[in-house]
Amino acid sequence: MPGFTVEAVAQRAGASRATVYRHWTSRAVLLIDAMEQVSRPFPPPATGSLRSDLIELVTRLVALLAEDRFPRLMAAFVDAAERDPALARLHVDITEQRRAPVRDVLAEARRRGDIPPTADLELAVDLLTGPAFYRRFIAHRELPGDHAAAVVDHVMAALRHVS
Repeated sequence: MPGFTVEAVAQRAGASRATVYRHWTSRAVLLIDAMEQVSRPFPPPATGSLRSDLIELVTRLVALLAEDRFPRLMAAFVDAAERDPALARLHVDITEQRRAPVRDVLAEARRRGDIPPTADLELAVDLLTGPAFYRRFIAHRELPGDHAAAVVDHVMAALRHVS
């Protein structure tokens, strides 16, 4: 966050601070808008296969984490949300919007009987998305090309054994 200032944004955009403030009332609002621009929810896949749908979603996440802009903005946003309760609430809202496509695919699979009715969908979303975030932001390790399929296969195996 230290380098993310309205002045820096205005300078990089070739605009005045007043122009930036006309569109965004604060640095926090500007950061939120920037996050939403680079991290729109993924469109729902429609392959007809739970495994393929999940691999498609996790692959999109891996690609997003491989970009330059999103990880930097995400790190700044998480840091700012730790200090600002209003940003923390917005972070929760944005995160829920981003989790929805994965949750929806799992809910549809549960309706079809592809996964047990007792499956914890929120935990499954965590298990599908968490490893990519961990490797990128905590371990600072590359995500292998087979990451999406490997994670999906492990989670699907666990879901089949839910009683």
